[in-house]
Amino acid sequence: MPQQTENFIKLDSVHFTYRTDEEQNQEVLDDITLNIEQGDFVAVLGHNGSGKSTLAKLFNALLEPESGKVYVNGMDSSAEENKLKIRQIVGMVFQNPDNQLVATVVEEDVAFGPENLGIEPDEIRRRVDESLKAVDMYKYKDHAPHKLSGGQKQRVAIAGVIAMRSRCIVLDEPTAMLDPHGRKEVMSIIKKLNREHGITVIYITHYMDEAAQADRIVVMNRGKILMDAAPKEVFAQVEALKEVGLDVPQTTQLAYELRREGIALPQDILSEGECVENLCKLMEESYCQS
Repeated sequence: MPQQTENFIKLDSVHFTYRTDEEQNQEVLDDITLNIEQGDFVAVLGHNGSGKSTLAKLFNALLEPESGKVYVNGMDSSAEENKLKIRQIVGMVFQNPDNQLVATVVEEDVAFGPENLGIEPDEIRRRVDESLKAVDMYKYKDHAPHKLSGGQKQRVAIAGVIAMRSRCIVLDEPTAMLDPHGRKEVMSIIKKLNREHGITVIYITHYMDEAAQADRIVVMNRGKILMDAAPKEVFAQVEALKEVGLDVPQTTQLAYELRREGIALPQDILSEGECVENLCKLMEESYCQS
């Protein structure tokens, strides 16, 4: 495997067009340049049709750019000999976990990927156990996947990617079909894998509160990168986000409305705790001045 590079995933002037016929060609990505380093936790936002799902498929060579280059750990994704290597490094998790579960027993499902790679049985056993423990699903290893909750199914799908020894997980709206409890479960596991195991996470979501938990947010609009910054910097631009059809976290929206009413709150509030702390500070200052 090539030596790890500083820019773990690198997109250089990438264009991509879906071609149906001469009348309906649709350019989805327009001159995208993006660098992601090993260990990053990047959220990708954008309304439907902004290009974010196409971007996800470029990361692990499911698609090739029409022009420009995609490099993963220094490997050119357009080279046929690199595709399998890239897919081992960059795993994909989609929004419907039922579409990724292929076996009738949890541990067999997690073992499916390594078995297809020709891994030795003893190593597969070790990987399956480690992966299930990493997502807190080891006690369910003998269960039937179809009897699990939505959040548990998604955790099993993530375990299958980990068992492939993926150094990066791309998640395309993995909580879109889950209830609030399932969403919280999946986010907790993703953060743990990133913080404790150093796995690079690229997280595509419509949920602003989930995006706020990332280290960095990339905002897509009409095939271009509109913003690329830390959550506080991105969500401080409330009006710019609303112009492209995106919301902000509820607490950020509340602080925005209060500022419009003349209350001097910071622009970069993301959490309830920050909002309460700043409101209490303003009340104390007002009391002292009275």
